[in-house]
Amino acid sequence: MATTAKPQQQVTHFLFSIVLATMACTLNRDDPLGGLPPKHCLDGGYKPVFTDKLLLEEALLFCKTTLENNLKENVNLVRVSAPLFVTRASGFNDNLNGIERPATFEPRDFPGTHLEVPFSLAKWKRWALHYYGVEAGKGIVTDFRGLRCDDDVDFTHSLYVDQFDWEKHISPEDRNVEYLKSTVKSIYKALYDTEQAVCEKYGIEPFLPEEVTFATSDDMIRDHPHATPKQRENILCEKHKAVFFIGIGGLKEDGQLRHDGRAPDYDDWITERPDGGFGLNGDLLVWNPVLKQSFELSSMGIRVNPEVLLKQLDLCNVPERKNFVWHKMLLDGTLPQTIGGGIGQSRTCQFLLRACHIGEVQHGWYNPAEVDILKKDGINLLGLGEFDADPSAKSS
Repeated sequence: MATTAKPQQQVTHFLFSIVLATMACTLNRDDPLGGLPPKHCLDGGYKPVFTDKLLLEEALLFCKTTLENNLKENVNLVRVSAPLFVTRASGFNDNLNGIERPATFEPRDFPGTHLEVPFSLAKWKRWALHYYGVEAGKGIVTDFRGLRCDDDVDFTHSLYVDQFDWEKHISPEDRNVEYLKSTVKSIYKALYDTEQAVCEKYGIEPFLPEEVTFATSDDMIRDHPHATPKQRENILCEKHKAVFFIGIGGLKEDGQLRHDGRAPDYDDWITERPDGGFGLNGDLLVWNPVLKQSFELSSMGIRVNPEVLLKQLDLCNVPERKNFVWHKMLLDGTLPQTIGGGIGQSRTCQFLLRACHIGEVQHGWYNPAEVDILKKDGINLLGLGEFDADPSAKSS
């Protein structure tokens, strides 16, 4: 398939960063309580499924274990261990939108050596397939834990990231949208089967449809030109309940993001598809019946090959990255062709257990003023997330 990029997409790094910064910040920073769940969830409008903390912990483990097992079976993955930090010089950390700050530290006895807690493992996983010698048609999955200091902190976002990061070795001939869709169906079946098991075990009403619907950012821009990206997602998810939204990253002819930002060196967002759109990646979205809005569970895609990598680095005006260790390994053919993604663990648990705030299913930190409001409404966050500055405070 041809890889093309329109001339209007040749923007400066400055403009690209400004656009991405705008997209990355969805929290209303003018509202001191902008991270609270929707109003209909407050003032008694929401009742948690679990009030017993130990039973909740049991349910969280069941959700995660069941989902991981289903992923391994459906996508042909093997569980491997993962690093908690990588070196800055290696280029193994993901750059997300290119503006976020990684959590960084120096080892005591090696000043000047910069180690970073990764944002995700998109690059590391591709290297790991080479490291473990995984053959085509098989992949890996790992239990990733990371920190994102610049993420919004609200009812669906946390500074702490936990996800099932997976990556699969594919052949060059599989770099097409049909293979992407086939893999999405396998991922979705793992989620669907997990919801069925969780609902049966804990007496929750199932919600997900048996089949996922596919849509493209290009079609949604054409059909809803004046809607925001979030509004377009809401339109799709309210109608279909589960949607894979194809084509994330890259710019429209007017220089604005087509839908959302993607780093230039993992997902392929410039390859032209047979439908005339661009990108071999996407987001898996569902309609959240508690929050009554679209809800992202996973992002994934076919990864860049050497040709696409160089083009996307140039589009983002970061050609110097090709001198990093990881990028050199990709360009010289050491790293295999892959497809991969991440499935948010706490985000998925929030959906499966019908929680209105991610802090109900994850140990995190949240706006203390919002925490007080949530507690008055009977919404208690997990662990130290319910406290202000004093971790010795006793839970009520």
